[in-house]
Amino acid sequence: MSEFRYNPLLDDWTIVNGNRQKRPDRPKDYCAFCPGSGKVPDHYRVLKYDNDWPSMSTQPAEPDPVANAFFKTAPSYGKCEVILYSPDHEASLHDLPMDHLMELVDLWIDRFRDLSSDPKIKYVLAFENRGKEVGTTQIHPHGQIYAFGFLPLRIRLELDQSKAYFEEHGQGLLSKLRDEEVKFGKRVIFQNDHFVVFLPFYTDWPYGVYVLPKDDKLTSFDDFDKETAEAFALTLKEVQGMYDTLFNKPFPYMMGIYQKPLHTEDYADADKYYPFHLKFFPPLRGENSIKWNASSETCAWAKTNPRIVEETAEELRQALEKYRMIDQSL
Repeated sequence: MSEFRYNPLLDDWTIVNGNRQKRPDRPKDYCAFCPGSGKVPDHYRVLKYDNDWPSMSTQPAEPDPVANAFFKTAPSYGKCEVILYSPDHEASLHDLPMDHLMELVDLWIDRFRDLSSDPKIKYVLAFENRGKEVGTTQIHPHGQIYAFGFLPLRIRLELDQSKAYFEEHGQGLLSKLRDEEVKFGKRVIFQNDHFVVFLPFYTDWPYGVYVLPKDDKLTSFDDFDKETAEAFALTLKEVQGMYDTLFNKPFPYMMGIYQKPLHTEDYADADKYYPFHLKFFPPLRGENSIKWNASSETCAWAKTNPRIVEETAEELRQALEKYRMIDQSL
């Protein structure tokens, strides 16, 4: 069973996928993503791997017969892929040399272009879950790509706000946020010729940085050239290296790579106001302290940050400088 179920309170869809409960427990010393597992090639650098237990499919089964005039279901159309960063089970992104990272970026670009060619796909989200603190059971360096057959609620909300701001002010909302953060300065962690990394003024995640391009015309991986790809690879390397240096341990996070929506008339002009960007959602509020979601945050989306944003920004800047001194390849 796998289907979309409509939530009329939020005008959104829930992916209901009972098949994932059937996933077998693997031996603790087994990793399907390591060469020799029989699941991946014996030799690779980066790899696209179709999820063994996908919650969406380009050939979805018919929904269970539970819908009626009020309760709506839809086939769970989409695609779920795993992106393997390295054959090294213990590697981290910031450990990888630049030529290796460029292969990863090229793979992301290739997958976006391929998935976005399907007119039934409305949004492509590349993301990464890192660390047991966010529920990751497989430490092998990897991310995922979900190609959705619907436009998720958060994306629609951001698009609506961005479009309204653009129509009133002539500039995209995220671009305005970037410019104001650069002007204020104290929450900017670093920048290079192509990207700005900062803690947003309103962040509810103490160490939740945003990465935005300086070129507002960069709206998806499809807009990348070689120079942009190299800058993006270096930015990723430094962000993760900064994180891991902060508390001298692998830093847990959820990370999303946001791009323009696809094949939807309501946002056909999104390239004017919704640029390519990254958001990190790290659960730590201190070296050994988790920022758990409180009831008010889950029940009402009333987000709370237990730290002062300008102070955690300074902590990240110091960690970045320390990482740059350690990594002589930069």
